[in-house]
Amino acid sequence: MKTKKTRNSLAAVLMLIISAAILLAGCGKASNNPPVQDNKPPAAAAPDEKKETVTLYFSDSQAQYLKPEKREITRKSGSLEEDVLNELIKGPAATGLLRTIPQETRLLSVNVAGGVAEVNFSKEFKTKHWGGSSGETMTLYSVVNTLAKLPGITSVQFMVEGKKMDTLAGHVGTANPLKPDWSLVREGQ
Repeated sequence: MKTKKTRNSLAAVLMLIISAAILLAGCGKASNNPPVQDNKPPAAAAPDEKKETVTLYFSDSQAQYLKPEKREITRKSGSLEEDVLNELIKGPAATGLLRTIPQETRLLSVNVAGGVAEVNFSKEFKTKHWGGSSGETMTLYSVVNTLAKLPGITSVQFMVEGKKMDTLAGHVGTANPLKPDWSLVREGQ
């Protein structure tokens, strides 16, 4: 009887040792969490983000001319056209220049094919626009001239909520793509 009890005790102790060995062996296994590497800075910029200097066109204080503003942007979307238009929507950084696109406007999409940039804005591009022939001209050509500075773009087709618009404020036809108008641009102050 003593041998049976001893065998059972030995078997129990052996099972405990095997269980502990299995548990300890599992502690060194890789987890689903990626390892932390000490050689990388914690706030490193994403590798696909890069800085680029672009030229944006905003209205002068009299809404007569477009004035260039050089701006360094951080490329985020992968599309230079999207990044540039989003900067244009933000408005000018320089004093003496006026916003040309209503700040509530959102860029829905931009596609370039055959030299034509098809730009699709939210309805606020039209519904929040201040109107007037000068305001309309400054808005449209700030977009057209800004995009025409980018490689491969020769004209811009305007869309609102996915539909071509005939005009923004009743003075300039936008049913067909618009080419840049460099006569509207004045350098310097």
